[in-house]
Formats: sequence, C-alpha cells, structure tokens
Amino acid sequence: MSSPLFLLAEASGGVTETITKIMTDFGVDLPSLLAQVINFSLVAFILWRFAFKPIMGTIQERQKQIDAGLKYAEQMKAELDSAKQTNEQQLKEAQNKAAQIVADTQKASKEFADKQQQEAIEKANAILSKAQSAIELEKKKMLAEARAEISRLVIATTQKVLARELTDADRARFNDAAAKELTNV
Repeated sequence: MSSPLFLLAEASGGVTETITKIMTDFGVDLPSLLAQVINFSLVAFILWRFAFKPIMGTIQERQKQIDAGLKYAEQMKAELDSAKQTNEQQLKEAQNKAAQIVADTQKASKEFADKQQQEAIEKANAILSKAQSAIELEKKKMLAEARAEISRLVIATTQKVLARELTDADRARFNDAAAKELTNV
C-alpha cells in the first residue's frame, strides 16, 4: 500500500517535471524570474512606504479638512437660519411695539384734543356767562341812569307845570314814584 506521503512525493515529482517542461517551453529562466520578483517586491515596498503612504496620508488629511469645512458650513448655515429667525422675531416685536406706540399716541392725542375742546367750551361758557352778567349789569346801570334822567325830566316838567320850586322832599317823593312806575312797566 501506498502512504499519503508517498503519493504526495510522487505527485510532486510529476508536478515538478510538468512545471520544468512548461518553463522551458515558454523560455522562462528561474533565476531571472526570482530576481524580477524580488526587484518588483522591493520597488512595490519602496513606492508603498515613500510614495503611496504619504499621498494617502495627505489625501486623508485633506478629506478631514473638507469634512471639517462642510461641517463648519452646515453649522454656519444653521446659525444663519437661527439668526434670520431671531431677526424676524425681533422685527415683528419691534413692529408690534411701534403699532402699540402709535395706538397709544393716537389715544393720548384724542384725549388731549377732547380735553382741550372741553376746556375751550368751559372757557366759552365762562366768557358767555361773564358777558351776560356784564350785559345785565349794564342794563341795570342804564335803567338806573334812565330812571334818574326820567325823574329829573319829570321834576323839571312838574316844576314848569306847577310853576314853583320843589323842595328836596318833594323831589325825592316824585323820584320814588317815577322809579316805581318805570319798574312796573
């Protein structure tokens, strides 16, 4: 019986011959191929270590900066929106306050105008009352003067009619009688 190791050795010998045959058919030189694989590995390692790795680091750093810039831009947009809302709210509040001030001013103005009108009416009534009092006093004064003048004329006429001089008592009596007649009329 054959052991698995024996089979593997036998198979590998066959595989080795097959690989050697293929390499000769294609013109592959094993030492050159190994040198090229080593050279390629060295160049790939050097490029990875000194070129790709720094470039990838720079790309990652720039990507972080771009992400930070985008995040900052989003924050600024949010702050701008917030500032706009705050500004609009303050503007509305200011408009409401201005409307309230205008309404209060109009109300105060109306009250002041009404007060001034009432005072003017009161002053006019006071002037009218004073004028009526003055007219009444003037009327009484004129009536008193007219009575005195009429009394004097009555006495003068009576003296002429009676052809005599009246005493002060007679004059007073005639004045009183004439005054009573005038007040009754």
